[in-house]
Amino acid sequence: MRTGLMRGLDKYQALAGLGERYGCSWVEYQESVTGPQLLLWKLDMAQLRAEGWFPRAVDEGRATVITTEPSAALAAKVCKTLGVQEIEFQVTLPDDLMRILEHNQDLNPNFPSTGGRTPLAKVRTYLAGRRSLFAHYRTLLAKSRTGLAFIRTGLSFITIALLFFRLVGAGYYLFMEVPLLISGIIMAYDGLKWYLPARAIYATLPPCVDSGATGGTTVLETCDEYLAPEFRRSDPVVGAKAQRDKWTSMSPVMRRRFLASDRTDLAEERTVLACFRTRMAKVRTGLAFTRTGFAFVSLGLGMLRQFQTSRWLIFDLGLIGIGAVMALEGFFWYLRGRNAGVEGLASVRQKGSMSTIWDYFFPHSHVLPGVVKNPMALPVKSSHAPGIWATTGVALERTVLAERRNVMARLRTVMARARTGFAFIRTGFSLFSIGVVFLLFFKDTGGTGWAVFNYLMIVLGLFLVADGFAWSVPAERTRRQFPYCYGDMEITIPDYGIPARFWKTVVFSNDEA
Repeated sequence: MRTGLMRGLDKYQALAGLGERYGCSWVEYQESVTGPQLLLWKLDMAQLRAEGWFPRAVDEGRATVITTEPSAALAAKVCKTLGVQEIEFQVTLPDDLMRILEHNQDLNPNFPSTGGRTPLAKVRTYLAGRRSLFAHYRTLLAKSRTGLAFIRTGLSFITIALLFFRLVGAGYYLFMEVPLLISGIIMAYDGLKWYLPARAIYATLPPCVDSGATGGTTVLETCDEYLAPEFRRSDPVVGAKAQRDKWTSMSPVMRRRFLASDRTDLAEERTVLACFRTRMAKVRTGLAFTRTGFAFVSLGLGMLRQFQTSRWLIFDLGLIGIGAVMALEGFFWYLRGRNAGVEGLASVRQKGSMSTIWDYFFPHSHVLPGVVKNPMALPVKSSHAPGIWATTGVALERTVLAERRNVMARLRTVMARARTGFAFIRTGFSLFSIGVVFLLFFKDTGGTGWAVFNYLMIVLGLFLVADGFAWSVPAERTRRQFPYCYGDMEITIPDYGIPARFWKTVVFSNDEA
């Protein structure tokens, strides 16, 4: 258990005592104490921690090594590891040595090796790849919905051709019936080819799992990165919250490490929201398939009830069977993906209620509910000259922009939920309309069984319509709270060499589009 760095006169007395004891110079932790970067890349830093030494300099067969307990055995081990003949030891306190090792690994105190900015950047790259995969899936699903529209259009052509053939027969009408029938078959076949690739990816979507951001007290890690990257949280870091609450006590590089962790957490949230949107796209695709099945079923039932038993009976029953299978499969997609909309909205509400990066850098003047005290504010006053704080300011700006992207991602998730609700409504109206038409048009045929079937379709259709409104209305209310869906679209062009208020913008007007 580390007790923290000693400070003041006691520390210098302890360091001086170590120097006298081992007959060598002493050194304390400072951010300027670094080793040769090319050499450190080749060494196992975990092994250096276990063995208790750090190479400060290596030049012409001589190495300067920082340790807490110089010894002949350690010197031999260092010579073998570094390939040198002579060792110059410098002594330091154990906590100082740990901080030197951590700083050269780009880590804040007590953080694991995955908490450095480079490992975090790698995690963000994997998350970006996952989001690209989701975007690819959504494109395939959109293509499949277009294919299903082809199928429904082709089915309309086939319906017209068959109705003409069964009502007026062949003869000269074949010149109209045959082209319609062939065109409908081609369109249905082409649409089916567009749909099948999307169906094949159904089981390949990764789960929408949020590891749960903790405000910088844990680190998002990746495993199995060469096969299928999985993301998990490290154990809580001892003292991380206390460090985070005291921004003014940290150096700029320590702040940038926390900001890198924040951007990684934000990237994870965007990835999870993209997963929810993809699953809702699957629901909309399934409902489109259901509506296509309804078209087949309604055509078959209409033919069956109009013409009763005839030599076309097998064909009518085949249409009903195929449509029923399509409708059931679409409902299977609907039932499997419906939770995505519920969980997605819950995630948006949960993340929207959490603290933002501004709450850490520029906390409220009053204590927030549920918080003992607010974090310490940065020493920035309104009288200071405008500008940014060098690389830390750039990191802060990137984090703020990432947080803004997350707000937009939440809005896109809410709007995807609204679109899915509209798909519920369209499907419900389709089923409701079929039931009403059958009930009115065939009211004198079929008896009680057909009447019950018609009423069942009407009730189920109304249920889907109500469910769709329950999804779309709250989403529309949320959408109105954001400024991104009204007026012109304005894109800011960042220029980190000047204050943000001087950045140029490009405006795309709706009137000019």
